[in-house]
Amino acid sequence: MSSPNPGRLRGWPAIAAISCAAVTMAVFLWYGGAVRREILPGLPDPGFLTAWALPAARLGSQLFATATIGLLLAAAALSPWGERGMLSASGYRRVRACAWTALLWCGSSVAALCFTLADLLGLPVGQAVSVNSVVNFATTVPLGRAFALSAFLAAAVFLICCATLRVRGAVIGLVVAVAGVVPPVFTGHAAAASNHQLAVSGLLLHVVPVTVWAGGLLALVLTGRASTEQQAIAVRRFSRIAVTCVALVALSGLLSAYARISSWDALLTSHYGQLVLVKTGLILVLAGLGWWQRSRALPAMVAGNRRRFTVTATVEILVFAATMGTAVALSRTPAPFVGPEESVAQSLLGFPMPAPLTVARLFGSWLPEPLFLVAALAAASLYLAGVIRLRRRGDSWPVARTAAFLAACALVVVATSSGLARYAPVLFSVHMVQHLLLMMIAPILAALSAPATLALRALPKAFDSSWPGPREWLKAGLSSRVASVATQPLVALGLYVVSIYAMYFTGLYELALRSHAAHLLMVGHFLLVGYLFFWSVIGLDPAPHRPSHPVRMLMVLVAMILHAFLGVALMQSGTLLAADWFTALARPWGPSPLDDQRTAGGIAWSFGELPTLVVLAALFVQWSRADKREQRRLDRAADRGEDEALAAYNKMLAQLADRDGR
Repeated sequence: MSSPNPGRLRGWPAIAAISCAAVTMAVFLWYGGAVRREILPGLPDPGFLTAWALPAARLGSQLFATATIGLLLAAAALSPWGERGMLSASGYRRVRACAWTALLWCGSSVAALCFTLADLLGLPVGQAVSVNSVVNFATTVPLGRAFALSAFLAAAVFLICCATLRVRGAVIGLVVAVAGVVPPVFTGHAAAASNHQLAVSGLLLHVVPVTVWAGGLLALVLTGRASTEQQAIAVRRFSRIAVTCVALVALSGLLSAYARISSWDALLTSHYGQLVLVKTGLILVLAGLGWWQRSRALPAMVAGNRRRFTVTATVEILVFAATMGTAVALSRTPAPFVGPEESVAQSLLGFPMPAPLTVARLFGSWLPEPLFLVAALAAASLYLAGVIRLRRRGDSWPVARTAAFLAACALVVVATSSGLARYAPVLFSVHMVQHLLLMMIAPILAALSAPATLALRALPKAFDSSWPGPREWLKAGLSSRVASVATQPLVALGLYVVSIYAMYFTGLYELALRSHAAHLLMVGHFLLVGYLFFWSVIGLDPAPHRPSHPVRMLMVLVAMILHAFLGVALMQSGTLLAADWFTALARPWGPSPLDDQRTAGGIAWSFGELPTLVVLAALFVQWSRADKREQRRLDRAADRGEDEALAAYNKMLAQLADRDGR
């Protein structure tokens, strides 16, 4: 019996999902009062159309973004690869289908932009929307910028999907699509919460995993008519992804509820709290269905029975749709914030002005950052899992490398979630300590722990070359053009140095203080650039370009001199960095902002050079060991009578004699 046409789209699950999401959204919009508000005479009213069309456009944006991400995930990781990194037939069809969903996502985001403008102005959409008003809203107002950026990234995904024939293009499109769902997170209820750092980061940990989870499942159902063997492999792979998503969604759901619900009474008595409970219940149902899928439907599919997977996956999609409809209704329902009016400092920081700095408060007054806390714990767990796998196999791994990596993860947690995170936006000197931990000390320890080498040794090889696994993905990344360019000595050094000066001598530092999104990007950039530089200098992992030891020493000395110059410039400067921020913050204790800035410069000039000396020492040891290894190799060759220089000379003479003979 021949199998059905692989990759053929089935539209009825998508229609059922859209219908379920729309009905759920409408019911809860009405229940929460978002569309039946009484407008008093004389107050602005955007009208009946905007009241319903705005949440509908937001729902469309979420649904089409989910489908886009799911199709790209299915094309890149849940489909076999063609030859030389080309898309297979099923992957190609998924990418082409993704082009249409990305286009619909772009259109929904533009519609949400226009209806949001009408809602904020309190005018009917026909009166509120014009070219000038839309452009101004999309470029000056954070909410407008978020929708405009999502629309732009969705359009970029559309172009990528129309042009690419390779898996690499699908991966790039997937990264861009995931980035496209992030901007609206920073403009909703979470961003307005008094503890917006916890709320926004928790919501990021919620939105992205839910979108990947739902999108991947939708893609498998819509384009799941491949052979049973291929479908079983795809479902098994997706099951591993879904388990990770479930864990992140559960954790982030608790964080979001804690950040936005002021009391248990508000959770039970307010419409907002009740919708939170409904959404939580739906996610628990999804977790149960996922467990059933993994424990029952997947073994049945491996045995040749696909019906159980199809039925369970369809039910999951409908529950996902209801969850998204509830989420949109929740975003339009007023949150029950109860408490005293926020001070200026609390509205800027996202938490009350901390008490005067002491050593006990610096190490005891923690401010958890969920994103980097979860990332550090996950990295440490994966590293330890790799070490355990090697030892079970009978291989060894240096204890010093394990200790170095765990210490690097611990430093990231301390820098982003301890009292350093609470006092960094208040005192520039504390921020400089955070900067040194993230850009120098943690990357040095990570580079000396060789995580890529451990992964290449611990991860198993793919059983089929057309279905590459994590090990093959890692090897492809290490040998990619991006890695090749980034590890060039001048590029690595340039990124490291330019990042420092661009952060403190442009408006980026104040932007990172005022915007949580910019703050997260700053922390991630510090870690990435620092690791890239020290990886190219003292890293033990394989790299496309590894400069000679004298060049590496020169790179370290140049970086040290320029870093010291930054500290001296901050110490001698009479101009306050981020002056508007520190003036508005009006810290009532401690040194003046300018004196604190000079202290920060002293920290950068003095303590910033200590890690560099450690790097020079490590580099000298590596150089010495490399020379000894080379000498031992030459000695072994000489013992075997294989003097390379003499062998090369004799070969040249033989070639000349052969030419003369002819």
